[in-house]
Amino acid sequence: MSLPAHVRPATQQDVRTLYRFICELEETQLDAVAFRAVYQRNLSDPRVVYFVAEVEGEVVGFVSCHIQYLLHHAGKVGEIQELYVSPDFRNQHIGRQLVAALEEMAQEKQLVNLEVTANQKRTHTHRFYQQLTFRPSHYKFVKEVQ
Repeated sequence: MSLPAHVRPATQQDVRTLYRFICELEETQLDAVAFRAVYQRNLSDPRVVYFVAEVEGEVVGFVSCHIQYLLHHAGKVGEIQELYVSPDFRNQHIGRQLVAALEEMAQEKQLVNLEVTANQKRTHTHRFYQQLTFRPSHYKFVKEVQ
């Protein structure tokens, strides 16, 4: 089933909802003050793109993409950092609509490609991106530095 959503750029007014979304996505309670500071900084950065999906005026989904120039691509690459859809709105193509908005932005900004990394345990997320023609091509290694 497909539910049409209104996809728009995120604003400062979305911060509380997006804080809740990201805490749910990461399964943790993030520092709200630090989150707001990063969110505000990123809203003013043209290399960061935030879109929200609304259904009947309610924000039900979010996607973020960071754009950077990479030498090994000899151009601009967009990396999806977060994608979240409220549980009650999943399997209704909200995520697809958010990614479609990113694809349109990628065309406009002449990106070389879009990339995404997903936690190994999120196999449903892997299938979602593969259905959207993303292909698994890399491993990501992480080292905490705190």
